[in-house]
Amino acid sequence: MACFTNCRNQNVSKPNILFIAVDDLRPELGCYGNKYIKSPNIDRLANEGVLFENAFCQSAVCNPSRASLLSGLRPDATKVWDLKTDLRKTMPNIVTLPQYFKENGYKTMCIGKIFHNIFPDSLSWSVPKIYIKGFPFDPDAGYFSDENLAYIEKRKQQFIAAGDTSRIDRFGKWYIKASATECVDVPDNTYYDGAQTDIAVEKLKELKNDNKPFFFAIGYYRPHLPFNAPKKYWDLYKRDDIPLAKNPFLPENMPIMAINNLRELKGYTDFKNAYRPWEGSLTEDEAKLLKHGYYASVSYTDAQIGRLLDQLEKTGLKDNTIVVLWGDHGWKLGEHNSWCKMTNFEIDTHVPLIIRVPGMKENGKKSRALVEFVDIYPTLCELSGLPIPNNLEGISLKPLLVNVDKPWKTAVFSQFLREGIWKSPDGNTYMGYSIRTERYRYTEWYVWDNVNKVPLNYADCELYDHKTDPDENINISGLAENKDLVNILHDKLKAGWKKAKPE
Repeated sequence: MACFTNCRNQNVSKPNILFIAVDDLRPELGCYGNKYIKSPNIDRLANEGVLFENAFCQSAVCNPSRASLLSGLRPDATKVWDLKTDLRKTMPNIVTLPQYFKENGYKTMCIGKIFHNIFPDSLSWSVPKIYIKGFPFDPDAGYFSDENLAYIEKRKQQFIAAGDTSRIDRFGKWYIKASATECVDVPDNTYYDGAQTDIAVEKLKELKNDNKPFFFAIGYYRPHLPFNAPKKYWDLYKRDDIPLAKNPFLPENMPIMAINNLRELKGYTDFKNAYRPWEGSLTEDEAKLLKHGYYASVSYTDAQIGRLLDQLEKTGLKDNTIVVLWGDHGWKLGEHNSWCKMTNFEIDTHVPLIIRVPGMKENGKKSRALVEFVDIYPTLCELSGLPIPNNLEGISLKPLLVNVDKPWKTAVFSQFLREGIWKSPDGNTYMGYSIRTERYRYTEWYVWDNVNKVPLNYADCELYDHKTDPDENINISGLAENKDLVNILHDKLKAGWKKAKPE
């Protein structure tokens, strides 16, 4: 059982919450079994908390995933399926996770990317979101090499000459993407994630002396593209030693709408002519560069997270602070001949999730239970002694923190809307609904009605057997011997969402 103590000058018994989000972080970490990547600080957190080996997001793209986690509701409830929809527009009266803590006596504050970049959601925070002087409103594409700066200035002058101000953000700063990677010998705080950590460690000192428990959310941008990190993190790896994807090919019998169109990567100057997955492949050198950049970016972010954990110890907050670390969705690094996220495959929906609760019985262990991001909201409520709102669609994971082997959910669910700039190669809009059981992943694709926002006609399906095909390389939904299984999984998927409770 958790045992919380009162911190000096903090006359409260409720635990603090340090809520760490990492953009595009898949479970590519030492604590998840990757023997090559350098992630000592996240590994340290895992050794002191409970690591969930089978955690899944509700949608493999930033805005829907974050809206779902922070509301405790699935995308079909939030009506947030894309990057441009504001949760407050679809659900104006929603009480988000940090907002609920604010309403229950917590000081809530954030820095970095918690909700999607363009939706700071002021109602969630006791104090205005912290922005850093000198960085644009959306600081993920910060560049410092001479080559990238020259390109950006050239493009800026072209926009000015054309009278195009669309790349100027609300702070009056230009936002222009250049190359997909950058390796420059600069201090950590030259880039945004290091700079925000400087502020975060100082804020923890201030929060130590507050008379309220806190919910402090810190959102890291790396390893989101572009893979820009100080040179010392690139130097941790030898590029030729980094293993490339085991399955750099499209799955057999895969329906065309199942794969993403690589538009995210093609938005950078050096990959604008990259082949889409059904057209061709990146060169081996390109694949090695990107994977090297991803690894360097993970290690850079890991170092910043280490500074937060160190500060908890230095300030004496550690024994009264729950730490939650999550990556908002997976990311393809050449798997399925593709890159980035935005599919219903395992590689996109499988996410890292670590929860460290002081004094919890199973700290230091791993849980193989199927869990979902909608479970985080009720979990933090129960751990903090707050009533769990009855509208939430997940369940508290506290029983797993007490017994990691406890029988749990038999299925978890994800979905992805392939529309707009992410359309299928055939030009149609589809919604894919996916169920993941202990053994199988089954996905159904439907033509989507963009006017009424509902699925129309069934289009196709996928079935992968994780016992024989853990990398999801062969879609076996069309095999005659799997007809009954497909029908069973179809029924489970339809029953779905709220009924995915422990047996």
